Amino acid sequence: MIKRELKINFKSLIIWTFVLIVIFSLVFLLYPHIIVDNSKSLEELLAIFPKDVSKAFNMDIADISTALGWFKTEGNIFLLLIYGLYASILGSNILLKEENDKTIEFLYSKPVSRNKILISKIIVGICNILIMAIIVMITSLIGLKLCDSFDFEIIVLLTLAPVLPAIILFLLNIFISTYFTKTKQTIGIAISLVFLNYFICTFANISSKIEFIKYFSLYTLVDVRKIIEKSSFNIINVFIFVILSSILIVLSTCKYNKKELA
Repeated sequence: MIKRELKINFKSLIIWTFVLIVIFSLVFLLYPHIIVDNSKSLEELLAIFPKDVSKAFNMDIADISTALGWFKTEGNIFLLLIYGLYASILGSNILLKEENDKTIEFLYSKPVSRNKILISKIIVGICNILIMAIIVMITSLIGLKLCDSFDFEIIVLLTLAPVLPAIILFLLNIFISTYFTKTKQTIGIAISLVFLNYFICTFANISSKIEFIKYFSLYTLVDVRKIIEKSSFNIINVFIFVILSSILIVLSTCKYNKKELA
């Protein structure tokens, strides 16, 4: 089952990973030269940014005149969104496409339990998210090393930390998909969940008056400021991740076993 799922989902993994690698490679190649020619304009732009906005995007603690500074700010946003979108879309269709393609009857006719089908898909999805993150991490390490803008711990943490909310989004969309029968019914929900979580986290960081809403966003699991300032990760977030993942897997298993074949 796992080998079959890896083969089926390999193409989408390559496409999404390739897009990220191309974007980051182009930035690492061009960013130093662009900044040299526009350093004065960049300083003027940063000067007019409200402090709260600069803080929300970590521009107050990152020097965006370097490639590493870009990686800590805009680059990190790319990682959060692309990982999240890939994971959400994968979670929304990894079960349902069997019903769309009418291959679920074939699987059910085999001596394979629903639990095994579900767990194999979860394992493959998590593996694909990790593979993407590792490839992006290696690309970032090489690119930033060539740019003479290098911090091993921060680069590793910033590329791997977004995996936590991505996996939760993947599992959440698997659970949601057990209530539907067609992938076209879940894709919109999957994409909306990513941007909803991102905007909640961003708005919470911009205004201290609504800072409490960040606890309703999965992206709070990535404590980017702590990574940038202390090169460390909040271990409490790992425990929260494990608890949420376990709950979603149990809920998905229960619902999937009760689901009637469309």
